[in-house]
Amino acid sequence: MPRLDRYLLSEFAQATFGTVVVLLIVSLGGVFADVLRDIARGAVPAGMMLAQLGLVLLNWLPLILPLGLMLGLMLAVGRLYRDAEMPVLASIGVGPRRLLRPLLMLVLPLVAVVGACSLWLGPWAERTSQRLIHEANRNAVIAGLEPGSFTELPRGGVVYVGAMSPDGSRYRRVFIYRQSEDRIDVTTSDDGEVKVDADGTRYLTLHDGFQVEGPRAGDRLDWRLMRYASNEAELPANESKFDPNDPEVLATSALLGDARPEAQAQLHRRIAPPLLALAFALMAVPLARSSPREGRYGRILIGFLAYLFGTNLISMGADWLEKGRIAPELGLWWLVVPVLALSLWLYFRDGRMRRPRR
Repeated sequence: MPRLDRYLLSEFAQATFGTVVVLLIVSLGGVFADVLRDIARGAVPAGMMLAQLGLVLLNWLPLILPLGLMLGLMLAVGRLYRDAEMPVLASIGVGPRRLLRPLLMLVLPLVAVVGACSLWLGPWAERTSQRLIHEANRNAVIAGLEPGSFTELPRGGVVYVGAMSPDGSRYRRVFIYRQSEDRIDVTTSDDGEVKVDADGTRYLTLHDGFQVEGPRAGDRLDWRLMRYASNEAELPANESKFDPNDPEVLATSALLGDARPEAQAQLHRRIAPPLLALAFALMAVPLARSSPREGRYGRILIGFLAYLFGTNLISMGADWLEKGRIAPELGLWWLVVPVLALSLWLYFRDGRMRRPRR
C-alpha cells in the first residue's frame, strides 16, 4: 500500500473510531433510560436489565454507525483542509478522486457491518428481546410486581409485596388497597401466588387473609372485617406480547416472500441503512471542503442535518408503504437511488475547475 494511502486511511479511521465511540456513549445513556423506564413500569424484569441493554443497543447500530462514519470522515477531511494539507496534495496532482481508494478501504467494511446489523443482527436482537420478556412473563418470574415497591392495579388501587420466592411463583406479606367512589377496600395476606388464564389475564391469588371495607368519609362507621380462604386481584396486563409473525421480529429471508404491506415496509427499512451509509460517506468529502480560515463545525452541522433529513424520510417512506400509499415495487428506492446518485455526482465533481468564460 502506498504511504499516502496508509496516512489517509489512518486519519480517516482514527476520526471515525472516535466519533463512533462518542455516539455510542451518548446513545447508551438514552437506551439505559428507556430500559429503566420499562423496568419501572413492570414491562421488563430487573434481572434482565443488562441483557436488554445490549440487545436494544445492538438494534440501534444501523442508525449510529452511518452517522458516526459520516461525521468522522467530515472531521478528518476538514482537518486536512484546515491544516492546508489538501492544497499541498492538490499541488502534486492528488485530488479528491485520489482519496477514493483509502476512503473505500474504510467505508466498505463499515457498510458491511451496517448491513449485517440492519439485515440480521438487529432483527435477531429484537426477536430475542421480545421472546425473553414474553417467556419471563409467561413463567410468572415477573408479574409486574417487585418486592418492596407499590404497583398500580388496572381498575384502580395499588398492591404491595413484601417478599418473593426465588422462582417468582410465591409472594409473602401482600397488601392491596382499592377504592371506589365512596368506599375503600384493604386486603392483606401472608401468602399469595400468580395465576394466568387462557386469555393471558393475570391474577394475584391470596390465601388465608383479611379484607377490611369501609367508607371514604371519616364520619361514617359502617366498616366490615372479613376473613377469607381465597381472594383474587387482577394484575396489570402484560404489554409485551410476543408475536412470531410480527414483521419487526421476522428474519429478512422470511420477509422476501411476505406480501403484507407491513412486511414490505420492514424489508425496505432494513435495506436502506447500508446504502445510505455508503451515500453519506461519499458525500462527506465534498461537504467537508473548506478554506483554512472557515469555521470548523459549520459544515458538520450541514452534514448532520442532511443525515436527519434522510433518516426521517426513511421513516416516513416506510410508514407510507405500511399504509399502502406507495406501491410495494417502488419501496424506498425513490429515496435511496437519488441520494446515491447525488453523492456520486458531488464526489466526482468535487475539485474540478470551472471552464473559463469566453
